[in-house]
Amino acid sequence: MNGIGIKEAGFTGYPALDIAATRKFYGEIMGLKEGMVLEHEGKVGWVEFEIPGGHTLAIAQANEQWQPNAGGGGLAFELEDLDAAVEKLKAAGVKVILPVQDYPICRMALIADPSGNTVALHQKKPNHPECSH
Repeated sequence: MNGIGIKEAGFTGYPALDIAATRKFYGEIMGLKEGMVLEHEGKVGWVEFEIPGGHTLAIAQANEQWQPNAGGGGLAFELEDLDAAVEKLKAAGVKVILPVQDYPICRMALIADPSGNTVALHQKKPNHPECSH
């Protein structure tokens, strides 16, 4: 075994202050397909969303040990059209933390989910190392 034996990323998780609003954000506004939903004591406490490419985003009811943090780790979504996505999110009332920035091999913007977690929106340029074959 090399290192600790990591096989793949299990999921990305974000704590949610308002699970209903956060569920609507990722499902309806961001357009992710909802997966497993878990309830605890009759209330939804965990919702998973399928991300194209085989990854899972899980949102869970925030608790004392796990609180939203705008400066913490984050998830980056690769987009087909970054500008169109940002405009659509603005029209939906989503907070843009950092407008589209242009870098040598990509473009990126940052938004906030309803709980204040930072989400990156990313678009590779044709000269990005992952686009060269």
